[in-house]
Amino acid sequence: MLTRPHGTILLCSIANFINSADQVIMPIAVVAMTDEFKWGLHGQGWVLSSFAIGYMSSQVIGGSAAKKYGGKKILLLSVLLWSMSTFIVPFFAHSIFALTISRMVLGFGEGLGLPTIYHIFSHTIPCEERSRAFGYLVALGSIGQTMATVICAHLSWRWAFYSFGSLGFVWAFIWIYFYKENRSSNDEEFVEPPKVNNINVHWSEFICHWPLWSIYIAHFCMNWSNYIIMQWLPTYLLRSLNGNKSDIMLTAAPYVLNSVVGVVAGHFADSLIVKHKWTVLSVRRLMTSVGLMGPGLFILFFSAVNNLPLAVLFVTICLGLSACNSSGHLSNHAEVAPSHAGITFAISNTLATIPGIICGPLTAELVTQSHGRWFPVFIIAAGVNFVGAIIYLSQSAASQVL
Repeated sequence: MLTRPHGTILLCSIANFINSADQVIMPIAVVAMTDEFKWGLHGQGWVLSSFAIGYMSSQVIGGSAAKKYGGKKILLLSVLLWSMSTFIVPFFAHSIFALTISRMVLGFGEGLGLPTIYHIFSHTIPCEERSRAFGYLVALGSIGQTMATVICAHLSWRWAFYSFGSLGFVWAFIWIYFYKENRSSNDEEFVEPPKVNNINVHWSEFICHWPLWSIYIAHFCMNWSNYIIMQWLPTYLLRSLNGNKSDIMLTAAPYVLNSVVGVVAGHFADSLIVKHKWTVLSVRRLMTSVGLMGPGLFILFFSAVNNLPLAVLFVTICLGLSACNSSGHLSNHAEVAPSHAGITFAISNTLATIPGIICGPLTAELVTQSHGRWFPVFIIAAGVNFVGAIIYLSQSAASQVL
């Protein structure tokens, strides 16, 4: 058996690797699929956006189900759902309606995943190891996105879905055999039992505490700039900085640094708590400040330069520093709501998915109304990050509220 908690971190991080990889296959494959099936622009839009519908709809379900039925069962269900819906894409690609449904199932399955992992981590990972646990979790996700981007470019679109869909089935067998969950139907296992184990909490409690709202807002603000970079970086490099298609390979650099910084920041944050006796709250606030204000500053530098290599350097540092949030507010759920971390993360991640929906059309409108100028887009993104950092610094806590 794998030694806990390291085995738990490893298996959950690999699950997030597969999760993140499966997310980026369709945006890459949709170009070849459109050429083959003669889809219009609206058809492409439905195929791509249907994922978010399923993803947002299952966040709270994932956190609640993990608490009721156990993290092992729900994470297994999550991975099987998203892997199956990825694997069967080539069989349904001839019908936009069927493909849209499979994309919703993909989103639903992946929406169950992270809240369940947060539930598992809050129960099995000691506080002094939690920062690096979330650091590895985020890092493996970034590596999954990077590897899928590189590998899928050299596969036919059908084999891209077959290959990455199969990975989830392999992971499921390993998870069933190696991960052991010790819990009875009425009692949850904690590596560090909460001071007060509030089992029955009214739903209003999840939106009535400022420490929780500071986490929700920080997560929303982090994703605002991240989604702009993910969605628009290739377009910006090609249209505004006169890059060519070979320069698109440079867009992998931010994700590589993001994965490295996530791991380093996690070990550094835990060392501050264990070796240097910093309070947990001080560490969470420090890492969130670096993870929000740093990217806010560098996205302004990015917008101010016309040199492509320098712009790529600034945006790489921007997304790299964002990984510090994994040791900041993203780790804070398990401290303020140890019995309900899966649910609080589900609420947070649902709200943080909103930028992914609105940043696309809002960015297009701002650039159009500004006659091709991108500066307003980046000014707003930086401002959102700064506001999020200020709210988290003033309202966050590391003591239990739920």
